[in-house]
Amino acid sequence: SMRLRKLPKHYAGIVMPLILSLLMTCVVSAISVLKTGGFTAFPEIWLHAWGLSWLVAFPVLLCVLPLVRRIVMALVQN
Repeated sequence: SMRLRKLPKHYAGIVMPLILSLLMTCVVSAISVLKTGGFTAFPEIWLHAWGLSWLVAFPVLLCVLPLVRRIVMALVQN
C-alpha cells in the first residue's frame, strides 16, 4: 500500500493553522454565501469567497496564534 510521507515535526506550527484556516473559512464562507445568495451560482461565488477569506485568515491566524496560546494557558490549569 502507498503511504503518505509525513512532514518533519517542526512544520506543525505552519500545518496546523493552514488546515484550521482552510476548514474554518470553507465552512464560514459556505454559510455566508448560502445565506445571502442561496444556491444560485453557489460554487463559483463560494470558491471566490473562500479563496479571499482564506488569503486573509491564514496570515491573521499565524499572527494571533501565539497570543491565543498565551490566553489559553492563562485560563487553563497546567
